[in-house]
Amino acid sequence: MRVVVDFKLCESNALCVGIAPSVFELDDNDYLVILDEEPGEDLRADLKAAVAACPKQAISLADD
Repeated sequence: MRVVVDFKLCESNALCVGIAPSVFELDDNDYLVILDEEPGEDLRADLKAAVAACPKQAISLADD
């Protein structure tokens, strides 16, 4: 599983950070950073929640 963020759509609302802080964070300039682009399956439920919570639909999951 790979986390994909369309940074053209992302507004760094940080909802995903609250849901999956081991995968997402905001940098010093309040821009979203992906900490782990290929997280383990144990985080799939949290990542699906982050995808659903994103107000700009900028996050997706790709199964490679």
